Amino acid sequence: MNQPKFKGRGAQTNPKNRFNRFSIDNSNPGYDLNIDENYLEVQPRTVFYRDESKSVISKNDSEDLFFDYSFNPYRGCEHGCIYCYARPSHEFLGFSEGLDFETKIMIKENAPELLEEQFNKKSYKPDVILFCGNTDPYQPIERRLGITRKSLQVCLDYRNPVSVITKNALVLRDKDILTEMAGLNLVSVMISIATLDKELANKMEPRTSIPERRLRIIEELAKNGVPAGVNIAPVIPGLTDKEIPLILKRTSESGAKIAGYILLRLPYSVKDLFSDWLKNELPGQANKILNSIKSTRNGKLNESEFGKRFTGEGELADTIHELFRLNCKKFNLNSERIRLTNKLFRRNPGNQLALF
Repeated sequence: MNQPKFKGRGAQTNPKNRFNRFSIDNSNPGYDLNIDENYLEVQPRTVFYRDESKSVISKNDSEDLFFDYSFNPYRGCEHGCIYCYARPSHEFLGFSEGLDFETKIMIKENAPELLEEQFNKKSYKPDVILFCGNTDPYQPIERRLGITRKSLQVCLDYRNPVSVITKNALVLRDKDILTEMAGLNLVSVMISIATLDKELANKMEPRTSIPERRLRIIEELAKNGVPAGVNIAPVIPGLTDKEIPLILKRTSESGAKIAGYILLRLPYSVKDLFSDWLKNELPGQANKILNSIKSTRNGKLNESEFGKRFTGEGELADTIHELFRLNCKKFNLNSERIRLTNKLFRRNPGNQLALF
């Protein structure tokens, strides 16, 4: 088996940017974070850039998504998950969806202020905001910057509901805010788990929290009254689909009340990155896994059609769906739907006393 050239990284190459209209000057990132020794262990080094975006909420118009708004304080993600469907979004910034995606991170340092500005606009209609949508709001640099924490506090102050998706135990740092929001029915947290196999997770998701730690996240949140669940994402046909019953069992025992799953998505060059990773890390299983994926994607490695992109189609896709459904019922998951409220929303919360 070939060993990775870059330890701690998911991608090992930088595929050509499909737009290729301009390039980024990496010589002056303009963001000195005084990186500590833990970052020096991972090569190539991570570089951080200021993101000067004037807005921080993205409006969703996809008919097969459950949310209307998403919030992403970071573009690019140091978790380095080799299968990440968000990798192609980095190409719009002039980067590659390979190593650049996990080593060139754009930071919206004024995200909390932008969020507050949006809330104060009369045109804003309060609704659930997904803290994720593209990249993880609790990736490693969040420990130092606290942008997600400050933004959660803004949502609490304005009483705007939030749904969080993460695979990082750093979310427990914000347990105080999440607990207070849960008391007002303003938050739910989904923990992404693709596998419970620690060795496999370390190869696929090199800078995320280990699977056992993610189970403890659910347990800790549930103990504090925060609605918590599991998102089995991605389900990889021929590799991790067999783990669905065990993941649902373990997360239910940890206190999860809700569950979802997403079939592996490999848009654009992600399919090449993932195929190369399989041939390097799991050479004896690579062809079987790739054929299994194709059997759920009409003979291809990806399907972008609404209604099919998250669940796939075909006999194996139907089997995965039924396996998930039956085990949710067995372990009492999704028996009740969590409905967060937007009825408590208030503008200019600091001026509420002026109303009396």
